[in-house]
Amino acid sequence: MKGGLTRSKTRYPWPRRGWLGLGLIAVFWPVNWFLPGLRTYWAFFPLWVGYALTVDALAFRAHGTSLYARSPRKYVGLFILSAPGWWLFEWFNARLQNWHYLGAEYFSNAAYGFWATLSFSTVMPAVFGTAEWLSGLTGGFPRWRRGPRVPASLPVTLGFFLAGWGMLALMLLWPHYFFFLIWGCVYLILEPLNVWLGNTHLLHWTERGDWRPIAALWSGVLVTAFFWEMWNVYSYPKWVYTVPFVDCCHLFEMPLLGYLGYLPFALELFALYHFLMGWLGQGKTDYIARGIAPEL
Repeated sequence: MKGGLTRSKTRYPWPRRGWLGLGLIAVFWPVNWFLPGLRTYWAFFPLWVGYALTVDALAFRAHGTSLYARSPRKYVGLFILSAPGWWLFEWFNARLQNWHYLGAEYFSNAAYGFWATLSFSTVMPAVFGTAEWLSGLTGGFPRWRRGPRVPASLPVTLGFFLAGWGMLALMLLWPHYFFFLIWGCVYLILEPLNVWLGNTHLLHWTERGDWRPIAALWSGVLVTAFFWEMWNVYSYPKWVYTVPFVDCCHLFEMPLLGYLGYLPFALELFALYHFLMGWLGQGKTDYIARGIAPEL
């Protein structure tokens, strides 16, 4: 793949989609928080489209490229792939019961499925867009260029794969004790599959000791998580957590230790996206990587 991430002190023009994003946030933030009655089920999606467009514009402003700028069609595709990606975690949570939605009881199963799917479609654009913006803002996290080498060798990938399935089994068999393994098992299962199938994978960089893409994903998901949890506080419907052992010291609804789960979740999103793209015959894509990683 060509056309890796480049850095420049140039400040590029603020794109029009950035103004649209800021406008959507200005309108739908107060709607989600202050409008009486049920409102978040329809107002969540435009609020998070606003967030996604804003961070995409910030990324373009920082280094002249962004998810939308590289391909508007693939940008829309991110929303489409994001929804089934998050539904996987909802399926796991049906067993774990670590979070539930206040106000869900007002909807039929069909209505709940529709509005939830629409909301879940914003996860990947938000996280990947924020990661790209912060990567451009920091010059690509240069301090993460030399780290531990984790190769894409058969022993490593097979170890990942078996560990992922083991973690999944523990989580489903004893959810009260192993609930936290939801954050990590998906990555450990899918990363080897992406390697074996020839899809884009993070081990491509870590086998050289280059952890810059992971730094971008981790920083991106933590910033996004802050806004997820903050905007959720006064929303309705909203989610609340029932996490065993660590349900204390909250920042918004989330226990502080719960934010650590976002770190492996970012890697899971990256692996999920490329696995799904591989299923569509486009697994060897640099669409996400070009914004957060050096040239493949």
